[in-house]
Amino acid sequence: MREFRAPGRVNLIGDHTDYNDGFVLPLALDLECVVRAKPAGRVRVRSLEIAGEIDLPADGSAEPREVDGWGRYAAGVLRVLAERGRPAAGIDATVSSTVPAGSGLSSSAALEVALALALCDAAGFELPPLELALACQEAEQVATGVPCGIMDQLASIAGHAGHALLIDCRELTVDPIPLPPELALIVVHSGMPRELAFSAYAERRADCEAAAARLGLAALRDATPEQVSDDPRARHVVSENARVLEAARALRVGALERLGRLLSQSHASLRNDFEVSTPELDLLAGTLEAAGAYGARLTGAGFGGCVVAIAPQDEAEHVAAKAATNYRRMTDLEPTWHRVRAVDGAGPRA
Repeated sequence: MREFRAPGRVNLIGDHTDYNDGFVLPLALDLECVVRAKPAGRVRVRSLEIAGEIDLPADGSAEPREVDGWGRYAAGVLRVLAERGRPAAGIDATVSSTVPAGSGLSSSAALEVALALALCDAAGFELPPLELALACQEAEQVATGVPCGIMDQLASIAGHAGHALLIDCRELTVDPIPLPPELALIVVHSGMPRELAFSAYAERRADCEAAAARLGLAALRDATPEQVSDDPRARHVVSENARVLEAARALRVGALERLGRLLSQSHASLRNDFEVSTPELDLLAGTLEAAGAYGARLTGAGFGGCVVAIAPQDEAEHVAAKAATNYRRMTDLEPTWHRVRAVDGAGPRA
């Protein structure tokens, strides 16, 4: 029996920029998916949290979208690995996860990566880390139909303990940036889950691609502020890319108040220009800032899920607890919060 772990991710800043060839600043966080597997003839996996189990042929021939529930992700991983030459070797496995589903913390990417590692190990098959991330990105796309970018899977694989990851989604480079020891990262779930397959995610991506085409550009990464000043969707992408690069500079010099302002500006842009926030996410970000956070923003694709905030280390518990209490009182929703750490990326567990 072998164990493989893959962390979720929280994106500090840079949302809806990855599929526009832009910049993102996530980190692999200390919530993870674990797959315990041994060789078998077929791929049989059961979840320790969700009822039922999947049973799939090991050659990747199952059609992912015909598989029920979370099993479609396993079928997607099997399909894309088979297309890359993985031999048809099965596993008998269990999967468990501390990454909350529907939270914007990449629970699906963590599942895909952990399963991919277990399946590759069982078959004696190996892909370089970047190729594995691209395979898992494709697996999500074929499993759900959501045209996701590369950030989630690459952050899960390339995580670096104590560091955020400045990812260039065009060049597919990863630059780890140390997190200052006086900085605390807080993630608060709004109590409103989201499902990307039923959100306007694909519509937003189509808007961005249409804007780039109108400008004669390969992607909005190449647009200037002047070119997109009258297009709110494109304006968000261009301004967000600039904020990501400025946030990386602020992190490098420990300018935490400046970093907080950038997070708040990012949330406003996601709310006003990209229109992926919700009243609950707006309220939660505001209550965190009112409680003493340097800044807060929705994290992930939006439409529900989590808010990320940064605060002084010695005040983080107070900030999170006060904000959660106020948010609960104003909404009757039950927020859950974590102080998170940046951890190393996916791999076998010793």
